[in-house]
Amino acid sequence: MTGQFREACGVFGIFAPGLDAAMLTYYGLYALQHRGQECAGIAVSDGTGIQVYKNKGLVAEVFPEETLQKLKGHIAVGHVLYGTGATSLSGAQPLSFNYLRGSVALALNGKLVNGAELHHRLAFNGSVFQSNAEAELFVNLIARYGQNPLPEALMKCMIDVKGAYALVVMNEKQLIGVRDPNGIRPLCLGKLENGYVLASESCALDIVGATFIRDLEPGEILVIDENGLTSYQTMVPVRRAVCIFEYIYFARPDSIIDGETVNIVRREMGRQLAKEVRPDADLVIPIPDSGTAAAAGYSEATGLPFCEGLMKNRYIGRTFIRPSQKMRDVAVRLKLNPIREIVQGRKIILVDDSLVRGTTSKKIIELLRRVEVGEVHLLITSPPVLYPCYYGVDTSQREELIAAKGDLEGTRRYIGADGLHYLSLAGLLNSFQGPKDRFCTACFDANYIAGKPGGQESY
Repeated sequence: MTGQFREACGVFGIFAPGLDAAMLTYYGLYALQHRGQECAGIAVSDGTGIQVYKNKGLVAEVFPEETLQKLKGHIAVGHVLYGTGATSLSGAQPLSFNYLRGSVALALNGKLVNGAELHHRLAFNGSVFQSNAEAELFVNLIARYGQNPLPEALMKCMIDVKGAYALVVMNEKQLIGVRDPNGIRPLCLGKLENGYVLASESCALDIVGATFIRDLEPGEILVIDENGLTSYQTMVPVRRAVCIFEYIYFARPDSIIDGETVNIVRREMGRQLAKEVRPDADLVIPIPDSGTAAAAGYSEATGLPFCEGLMKNRYIGRTFIRPSQKMRDVAVRLKLNPIREIVQGRKIILVDDSLVRGTTSKKIIELLRRVEVGEVHLLITSPPVLYPCYYGVDTSQREELIAAKGDLEGTRRYIGADGLHYLSLAGLLNSFQGPKDRFCTACFDANYIAGKPGGQESY
C-alpha cells in the first residue's frame, strides 16, 4: 500500500466448553496479525473469574507456550493493535474491569465520532480513565449501566456511542459480539463442534476449524452462552455501509466479508482498471501483497504478462504499521527489492491498492529507477483519497492526503511515475457482485454515514 493507511485492529472471541480457548484465540489472532502488529492480548475465563495477558509485540512474541498454558478457560476474547507512533501498553487490549455484576473483558475495533464528548461527560461525572483508548469509553459506560445485565447494558451503550465499531465482550458466563448500526467494521460468526467463534475476518474462523455461519448484522448484539445464541437487533441502520477499504487493503484475500470474497473483488478491480486505462507497457507487476490479485486481474484482461518484479521480505511487517515516517522509509527498503533482470529497460504497469500520502510509492519508484526500469505507470485500484476517515483508519488530517493537495499531474510528478491512474468510484463499485450502495466511501466522497466529530470542517 502506497501511503501508510493504518487500520484500527482485529478482534477475536470464543465460547467453547471443553476446549482450550486461549490456544484457539492465539491461532485466531495469528490469522488477524495483518490488522495490527504493535500489541496483542488475550482475556480468558473458566467460569469463576477472568485472566488477562497482553504486551507489546507480535502474537508469537507476546504468547510463548508457557504463557498460554497459564491461561485456562473456555471463554476468551483477543485483540491485536495497530501502531500509532506512541503506543504504550496502557492502550493494549483486551481491557478488563469489575463492576456491579462481576468481571468483564472487552476488545474493540473501531473509532467513535463522539468519543471526546463522551470522555468529557463521563469524566465530569466521576469516571476515571487510564488511557486514551476508546475501549475505555465502553468500560465506563457499562459500569454506568451496571444495574442491568450485560447485554442490556450494551444496548444502552449503543444509544450513547456514535461511530464505527466491532466489539467482543465477555464475562464469566457469556461471550457477546456487537456491530455498529451501519456495519462499518466487520464481525462474523463461526461454529465449532463444541461452541462458537467471533472474529473480525472469516480467515480467523478457518484457522481454528470453525464453520462460517454469517456476518453479524449492523446494529446487532449477539449473546453466546450455554443456551446457545441469542440475537438482539438493537438499532435499525440508516444504511448498511461496510468500510470499502476492508476489500481494497485491510482484509486478508481469503476472507469473506458481507458475502464478498476479498480476493475475487480485488481481481475484478484489476479488470475494471483495464477497462479504464491501458498504457503502452511490457509487463504487469504488483506491489505485494495487496496489489497482487488486482495485477493478476489486469493481466488477464489485457493479455500483458504478469511478473513478480519486486521481491518482498516477508519477515518485515507492513509499512503502514511503522510508527514514524523515518522508520517507514527504512522499512520500504528492507521490505521490497526490484528484480533487475525482470524490470531493467522494460515499460511496466505497477499495480497497488491505494495512494494516500505518496511517500511509499515515491520510494518504490526510486528503487525501480536505480535498476534502470524503462517506464513506470502506476495504476491504483481505488479512487483518490480526498477526505479523512473518522471511523478507525488513521487518516484524520486532510492535509496529509496527497490527492487533496493538488491535481493528478502534480501527484504524478511528486512520486516520479511516467503515468498515474486511479480506478474510478464507479469502477470500484462495479467490482462487487452484490448491491453497490452498501459501502462506506467517505474517504472518496465525504459521505460520512455515521457523522463526523464535532467541530470538524465541512467538505
